[in-house]
Amino acid sequence: MLDEGRVRAETPGCGSDSGTVFLDSAGSSLPSQVVLDTVIGHLRREAEVGGYRAANERLEDLAAVKTDIGTLINADPSCIALSDSATRAWADFFYSVPLGPGDRILISGSDYASNGIAALQRARATGARVEQIPTDPNGQLDLDAMADMVDERVKLVSVLHVPSNGGLVNPAAEATRIAHSVGALVLLDACQSAGQIALDTRELDVDAMSVTGRKWLRGPRGTGFLYVRPELATTLEPQRLDLHSAQWTSADSYQLAADASRFEFWECDVAGRLGLGAAVRYLLDLGPEDVYAAVAARAEYLRKTLPEIPGVTVRDLGVRHSGIVSFTVDGVAAFDVRDRLAARDITVTVSQASSTLLDMTARGLDAVVRASPHCFVSFDELDRFVAALAEL
Repeated sequence: MLDEGRVRAETPGCGSDSGTVFLDSAGSSLPSQVVLDTVIGHLRREAEVGGYRAANERLEDLAAVKTDIGTLINADPSCIALSDSATRAWADFFYSVPLGPGDRILISGSDYASNGIAALQRARATGARVEQIPTDPNGQLDLDAMADMVDERVKLVSVLHVPSNGGLVNPAAEATRIAHSVGALVLLDACQSAGQIALDTRELDVDAMSVTGRKWLRGPRGTGFLYVRPELATTLEPQRLDLHSAQWTSADSYQLAADASRFEFWECDVAGRLGLGAAVRYLLDLGPEDVYAAVAARAEYLRKTLPEIPGVTVRDLGVRHSGIVSFTVDGVAAFDVRDRLAARDITVTVSQASSTLLDMTARGLDAVVRASPHCFVSFDELDRFVAALAEL
């Protein structure tokens, strides 16, 4: 069982005298003290000896970041490329997959705007088509409909594991099996699931997976990573290369890196990457399953409690749920709810229709309020949030 007292004591943003109820880990969570110390400590070292020497002193620690990520997601470190965001990681893989006229790209109904925009851009440039996988009555991917629509022209399937705008968890492994039955590649957007839901690349069997550091992993902003299936990490060629992702071998030739590091650039935020490693190690030390259970318990508590408030409607879809709880308040705009709660030191955020256009348009919603409690949020703080919401 998770030691809640320890986690709260080791999270500067939720100390006993902070007075803040933080419910935005789906946006950018509160880092632990060890993450804060790691990042600031390295920045100070850079100020003392310069960035190159400071980085050279931490080469083993930088390599360990991939090792620890591999432990968390059950993958070999050679299959992991460090990035500056989940969006960058997603796009780096997506744009490396060859596409041509008549090819089909399938996206989830709850796909994030960045993914949808990229899919449309590539379709326009290559002559491919973008099609939406239908949703079932519960709001998740309709696996039967997907099985009926796939054929050998489907080259790439974007599966959104946990949407940005609600508590749905899509059946990623099942969708992957359907895609693979026709030879399609699957790119899993795990931006909102990593750190709150178990991710096992061998069980999911996806071809690639993009992750951010700043959300449920509680790492620094400007960090993330890409997992690439081993055989693809040695065969796909990214759209952009530098002297880290490839080696200049002669006047007219170059050689790609032999693993997923071909999806990396040499220049990076070293302090941020060390901070990401510290965040992953902290999660491993706490016990991932205990953290996941604590997040789930807090979200479930809100899903049961919020509907008891007159005028509040929980908008989460799906059969299996994540740590994100979305809701609306009758007669009060989503941004007004956010701002009025902020005046009471309660942090939530708003998810607009433009972020998940297909899903929100289908449901007739222009915005929802999003509460996303991590394991460091106490149940007393959740009750404070519920009471404040009732007073709106």
